[in-house]
Amino acid sequence: MELNDANLQTLTEFLRKTLDPNPTVRRPAEKFLESVEGNQNYPILLLTLLEKSQDNVIRVCAAVTFKNYIKRNWRIVEDEPNKISNGDRTAIKANIVNLMLSSPEQIQKQLSDAISIIGREDFPQKWPDLLTEMVTRFRSGDFHIINGVLRTAHSLFKRYRHEFKSNELWSEIKLVLETFALPLTELFKATIELCQTHATDINALKVLFSSLTLISKLFYSLNFQDLPEFFEDNMDTWMTNFHMLLTLDNKLLQTDLVSNAIQFLASVCERPHYKHLFEDQNILTSICEKVIVPNMEFRSADEEAFEDNSEEYIRRDLEGSDIDTRRRAACDLVRGLCKFFEGPVTAIFSGYVNSMLGEYAKNPGGNWKHKDAAIYLVTSLASKAQTQKHGITQANELVNLNEFFVNHILPDLKSPNVNEFPVLKADAIKYVMIFRSQLPKEQLIQATPLLITHLQAESTVQHTYAAHALERLFTMRGPNNTTLITAAEMAPFTEQLLNNLFKALALPGSSENEYIMKAIMRSFSLLQEAIVPYIPTLIGQLTHKLLLVSKNPSKPHFNHYLFESLCLSVRITCKANPTTVSSFEEALFPVFTEILQNDVQEFLPYVFQVMSLLLEIHSNSIPSSYMALFPHLLQPVLWERTGNIPPLVRLLQAYLEKGGASIANSAADKIPGLLGVFQKLIASKANDHQGFYLLNSIIEHMPPDSITQYRKQIFILLFQRLQSSKTTKFIKSFLVFVNLYCVKYGAIALQEIFDSIQPKMFGMVLEKIVIPEVQKVSGAVEKKICAVGITKVLTECPAMMDTEYTKLWTPLLQALIGLFELPEDDSIPDDEHFIDIEDAPGYQTAFSQLAFAGKKEHDPIGDAVGNPKILLAQSLHKLSTACPGRVPSMLSTSLNAEALQYLQGYLQAATVQLV
Repeated sequence: MELNDANLQTLTEFLRKTLDPNPTVRRPAEKFLESVEGNQNYPILLLTLLEKSQDNVIRVCAAVTFKNYIKRNWRIVEDEPNKISNGDRTAIKANIVNLMLSSPEQIQKQLSDAISIIGREDFPQKWPDLLTEMVTRFRSGDFHIINGVLRTAHSLFKRYRHEFKSNELWSEIKLVLETFALPLTELFKATIELCQTHATDINALKVLFSSLTLISKLFYSLNFQDLPEFFEDNMDTWMTNFHMLLTLDNKLLQTDLVSNAIQFLASVCERPHYKHLFEDQNILTSICEKVIVPNMEFRSADEEAFEDNSEEYIRRDLEGSDIDTRRRAACDLVRGLCKFFEGPVTAIFSGYVNSMLGEYAKNPGGNWKHKDAAIYLVTSLASKAQTQKHGITQANELVNLNEFFVNHILPDLKSPNVNEFPVLKADAIKYVMIFRSQLPKEQLIQATPLLITHLQAESTVQHTYAAHALERLFTMRGPNNTTLITAAEMAPFTEQLLNNLFKALALPGSSENEYIMKAIMRSFSLLQEAIVPYIPTLIGQLTHKLLLVSKNPSKPHFNHYLFESLCLSVRITCKANPTTVSSFEEALFPVFTEILQNDVQEFLPYVFQVMSLLLEIHSNSIPSSYMALFPHLLQPVLWERTGNIPPLVRLLQAYLEKGGASIANSAADKIPGLLGVFQKLIASKANDHQGFYLLNSIIEHMPPDSITQYRKQIFILLFQRLQSSKTTKFIKSFLVFVNLYCVKYGAIALQEIFDSIQPKMFGMVLEKIVIPEVQKVSGAVEKKICAVGITKVLTECPAMMDTEYTKLWTPLLQALIGLFELPEDDSIPDDEHFIDIEDAPGYQTAFSQLAFAGKKEHDPIGDAVGNPKILLAQSLHKLSTACPGRVPSMLSTSLNAEALQYLQGYLQAATVQLV
């Protein structure tokens, strides 16, 4: 694409169409942009537009499109073409920092994100001058520019908070600190001085405080991995300035700045080498009184968010999102101080809690915020260790959680008016959720029907918390690893639970509430067959919801749990009565057809998984509705998207399993298409295992004569891949396939096809691949396939007994005994770099595995062979009777003593002898 006005104009028109709410206008425009984004200069055209367009909407749209383009395409994936030309990469890195710093804030944020995505891949090795370019801008004195640099640095360095310690990571942080620590400290001091100079200028303070917020975020990230020597000398400076900040007029300070300053104190007080800074009782009391208590208060901004922006409130409160609230920071500081000073801190706060609860009791209507702050204080005091799965796993023994629950939490849950004091009701529900592992089971059973009632609350936060609390309770495990709360215990409340959950989806603001949908999924999973009577009604509601969200998918978690709930409905109902599968197909297929026709990319992997689940329930036949779809599943465009590959392979496997013969008869012209898919997959290091899954199903389920003409070509393709790029993963899959082929078609057929490709090829494969590598095969079914295949080669292939292949007989037997008895060889060569199977590059719809669409592990050999060791013994006995004396003499001359001993054990267990 040339850099000219005509192309800029075309791009402008299509960007404008992507903003159109009408999907018939929007979708084709998105498709067009997707089709041209591989062209050279495409990103440069976007950057030109966001810099020079006269239309601000187009500038912002170009910025967002550019960021998403970088997200999808910047990473270079091994074995896949480079999606951005080297010239474009160089031009982007040369211009983006300047462009970001000279753009308005809305665009600056998008470009800052793009820089951090590029930085994640290229910094520091491929972008060494990025830091220097950024640091020099600190001297500009222009806080729009300085904040742009700080924002970018924050998005680049915040990953240091989450990464595992490693020499590579520490080297990078050290490099950053050598360039960044001193200028950042100087900038911090200068900005604090400017705050004092402009103490009466609100507008100036807003800008300066936003800089201080970013500086403290950066300081937190750069200190997270505990490389203290860079800031040790300046720690007093940072401590003094932060303490001074936190004692300023609380109303004046920005929430972000306060929360980051408190987070700084929280991270410092947890570290043993700074413990001395907090040992003085006066300092502890001052921090508790002047920093923690004022910031525990439920502020008017919190109240606004609770009522008018519930999604953001929930995201902050439940998920601890990056936009930290003052309260969360204050809670973290309490926990940090309790690490070394639990007794004194608990004593200081116990007085505050009692006083706040006393104020509430005097006038609940006017003083409800006092009780809210008291609950927050108790929660942060009591919480020592927490996990997503179990809530608080370790509590402060100085706090009596059960007593507090009975006296102060239960009354709010039992209140007859669910809509009165919604904040306190939400607090009470959250208390149950957080301390679920600490409260006795009878308290949880008592709370459950109360939580079901709160699903009908008008407050979005309140009914969302109720759904989330129920979902968490239903996942808890009892002593025998069964659910703590059983389906039987839920029986009296089943109807009310299902009714209230589905009604909650109709409440304003909750039509795509992911917590409610997750609670529906978890309820189905817990209740199992108890939901069957309700399914005819509920499946209609679920499919209607699916149809609505497929028009414009915007809530990935909600959509995921919706599909999980559909899978559970199918599984549970069809387990009791498999014939009901047709009623599910009747309900789901019209919506699935619409999703496929409109190419709703986010939903295709889910649709393929649900279709696989439905098809696998059928007895051995494929309904015509599925056969009509079969040719469309082979279209190359579907296989271009990484996220489609695992579910599509599984769906094709289901087709082959249920109707390999009917595909061979009615769709024989589709076999080359099927093999074309296999060929594409086998060429990719990331997806070759999926190619083998497909190939194994073809071998297992297709009538042998339908693929005779293709067999040799299949092996040639596999050998070409072995020569060009041999990886451990490929070899393991290759070994399973070769042995499955042997089990299916016989050892002679295997030897003959190898030797027809090249003389003596069979011996080379045994010597170079099977014997040295079979120990690497993992998985019980895979090992069984290899054991049965190798047994057949040893005992049913005449060439192994009377040609030059005979020398391989004993080493092959030794390798098989090793497969039975030795630990799996899981070593991987140093020079092998795997792309993780799940690691779909960039922004494409990654594959989202549906847990409840899970496929049972399939054993192609089945009960025909119970114990492969016994099969080996019986097969060797049979071979030895056919050629007496040969087998014992081969064993005694070259099988090692330990292997021979194991073999004697197999023969005894099978009650046979060698002749």
